[in-house]
Amino acid sequence: MLVYLAEVFHFSGWAESPYVRCFLAFFTALALTLCCGGRLIAFLHHHQLKGQPIREDGPKSHLLTKKGTPTMGGFLILGAAIMAMLLFCDLSARFVWIGIAVLVIFCAVGFADDYLKVTRQTSAAMTAKVKLLLQFGTALAAILLICHETPAEYRFMLNFPYTPGWSWNLGWWYVPFAMIVIAGASNGVNLSDGLDGLAAGLLSAVFVVFMIAAYLSGTVLALNYYMPAIPQAAEVAVMCAAVIGGCLGFLWFNAKPAAVFMGDTGSLALGAFLGVVAVMLKQEILLAVAGGVFVLESVSVMIQVGWFRISGGKRFFRMAPIHHHFEQLGWAETKVVFRFWLIGTVLAAIALASFCGR
Repeated sequence: MLVYLAEVFHFSGWAESPYVRCFLAFFTALALTLCCGGRLIAFLHHHQLKGQPIREDGPKSHLLTKKGTPTMGGFLILGAAIMAMLLFCDLSARFVWIGIAVLVIFCAVGFADDYLKVTRQTSAAMTAKVKLLLQFGTALAAILLICHETPAEYRFMLNFPYTPGWSWNLGWWYVPFAMIVIAGASNGVNLSDGLDGLAAGLLSAVFVVFMIAAYLSGTVLALNYYMPAIPQAAEVAVMCAAVIGGCLGFLWFNAKPAAVFMGDTGSLALGAFLGVVAVMLKQEILLAVAGGVFVLESVSVMIQVGWFRISGGKRFFRMAPIHHHFEQLGWAETKVVFRFWLIGTVLAAIALASFCGR
């Protein structure tokens, strides 16, 4: 559509620029989210009379302030982002369709989980085994397609940031490694979605890092920054810009007190898409740096579960994921969110420092 308009109004060179399309995708997704948010929230309120169930063992303040708040707000981010992708991405690039497919499939998994939670009024709906099976199965299909579209010299390569020119060819071992990256990112974001605005704010910062990485990888600048030169990476930058716009627009409605929760509908899909972007750009290790807060949230849960089993029922943290631990220590919810945002921003800046030019 943009190419057609460019030919009609004689600005084709300007419209073909990835930089310009990132700009347009960002503001389109942002505008769509802000314009459609109120109506979607009203719709969700109408169909979710009791809203998302709140954990009884969680912070007591949540039972008072969050009860009755609708979930599945991830539809708002994903709908706006996918619309912007369809408008401004080069649809002949298969990376675009792989990314959209991952968003849609993981959104469906998250929706099924949210639907069961709302209808059964329980915080535990879909079993972990079923959820992991769907996540790893989708991740495997996505990785095989990505590898097919990736230049042979980079196909199974693991790139090491901060070490110019260092990489490791994992061979077919790369496939299970990448599956763990995608499923891990999906669950890490899902675990972080427990406080108003926390996940959306952190995702915005991380996607900015990968938008810049994708832009560099898709241009002649790639080798100057010791990055893999991925032909379709410019379209990944446009997709990241669309997601950033959707996340920032969602924050308008998700800031405390939240009018809607992202839910598994959004968090599982956005986390998986983040992992897929890292795999497309061969920047899996960089994801662990920029998304360090998501890693911390996941590790805190693993420590809590492991310690509970080893110690015979004792807890390592007062509550997991770790953001709830700080709430139990007496921190206000906004203080936890702002400080986690601060940590996430610092980690994003550290990740950007890895883009060292020659």
